[in-house]
Amino acid sequence: MTQKFTTPSDALDGLLRNDMTIMAGGFGLCGIPEKSIEAIRDSGITGITIISNNCGVDDFGLGIMLQTRQIKKMISSYVGENKTFENQYLSGELELELNPQGTLAERIRAGGAGIPAFFTKTGVGTLVAEGKEVREFDGQEYVMERGLFADLAIVKAWKADKAGNVIYRKTARNFNPLMATAATTTVVEVEEIVDDIFDPETIHTPNIYVHRLFKGSAYEKRIEQRTILEAA
Repeated sequence: MTQKFTTPSDALDGLLRNDMTIMAGGFGLCGIPEKSIEAIRDSGITGITIISNNCGVDDFGLGIMLQTRQIKKMISSYVGENKTFENQYLSGELELELNPQGTLAERIRAGGAGIPAFFTKTGVGTLVAEGKEVREFDGQEYVMERGLFADLAIVKAWKADKAGNVIYRKTARNFNPLMATAATTTVVEVEEIVDDIFDPETIHTPNIYVHRLFKGSAYEKRIEQRTILEAA
């Protein structure tokens, strides 16, 4: 049954420890669990392995946990918007496991489905395949990738119903639904909790995956790269 909390720190109480693995949803700065990230930063835990598509920017999203040097390792797809990340990686402070984006998504999905490993053509013959098993199927080479499963998933959704079922809005339906299935405990933050039950056809993540839930407020929802079209 989904437990409801009033603050992110309460929702994360008893779950955080040094050297844990955390999945953090979002794509760029879209659909990131802003309030959970801040609460983890404020907890002071260290040695964290973060599984996330990217690592935010220098002063927002997961980037604020780089500033406090709480992250030991990133398992990511794209890390190009964060100077702090670059500096820590090049200096040897931060470990990085870089994945093709589709492979990262499938590793998370596999972990949530209880699949320990799978084979993909992506990365064969490149640095991605170094040190991994390569096997031939039907005359084609495939590289083995391991599924991913975390101690904790922090997820951002749009709305929850009173039973704890959640739905995402637009681009926030990115890595969040996958990660909700791939952790020992999933904490979901939402913008609204409604006092009824969603139509089952509209539910993106059912409450069986939502262990803890809280309603956040004052979300920034920053734009990572603002582009302005000049008038002709």
